[in-house]
Amino acid sequence: MSEATRMTVAEALASGKARLAPCSDSARLDAEWLLADVLAISPGALPARSRQALDEAQRTRYEQQLARREQGEPVAYLLGTQGFWTLDLQVSPAVLIPRPDTELLVEWSRAMLPPKAEAEVADLGTGSGAIALAIARECPKARVLATDVSQAALDVAERNARLNHIANVRFAQGSWFEPLTDERFDLIVSNPPYIAAGDPHLPALRHEPLSALTDGADGLNCLREIVAGARAHLKPGAWLLVEHGYDQAAAVRELFAQAGYLDVQTRRDLGGNERASGGRLGA
Repeated sequence: MSEATRMTVAEALASGKARLAPCSDSARLDAEWLLADVLAISPGALPARSRQALDEAQRTRYEQQLARREQGEPVAYLLGTQGFWTLDLQVSPAVLIPRPDTELLVEWSRAMLPPKAEAEVADLGTGSGAIALAIARECPKARVLATDVSQAALDVAERNARLNHIANVRFAQGSWFEPLTDERFDLIVSNPPYIAAGDPHLPALRHEPLSALTDGADGLNCLREIVAGARAHLKPGAWLLVEHGYDQAAAVRELFAQAGYLDVQTRRDLGGNERASGGRLGA
């Protein structure tokens, strides 16, 4: 490739933004993240490199990443990483990409567990390990059990524990309460599949694992199972906290009430949506 035909960083960013604009609401940011990754620098360092020319390998790689993004692949999968809470997590198509909304569960859990509490915590359906690892970091004396039915997901979660130097988490494979045997916990948390089959949002999420998104029915099946089954694994007075859809709060509170939980309540995310609900087992 001659000097005359080389693309500069500024030109690459402009080209990437234009290509991604029809398919992404964050085209400029997407292009910045993808180009910075190709150049092995931070996005904030791009302006200082605006006149730098991409070599042939860098341009080819950038074009490939843009093409995949145009097909709808999430930036997090293209980069292989996603920030969550204070963690840098590796992600792959084996796990759901952690969302900022889910940090609400971490905040609520932290309020339930003083930092020095030697509590037993279970995270059901851990995926990338986001919730379990964030709680474990905030409460270093807590002992956290992270479960998932997918061994591929657990492999990602265990790798994230090592990368973030978090040692107070153990991992077990199985569906919901299977790995818990006869253990009881001070807190159980879960972000289960809760999107209803046929929901119009599902096509946009086609690159993420379907089993982590929907139960294939009304979106409440997993929540029903978790709310009903958690009672056998909670210590007296302990809490169950679950994430759910923005329009499911009333139905989920009813599940808690029917199962006999006390102090049933819902909390809102930063967008004002009712995103997480919980209840306490009687003493």
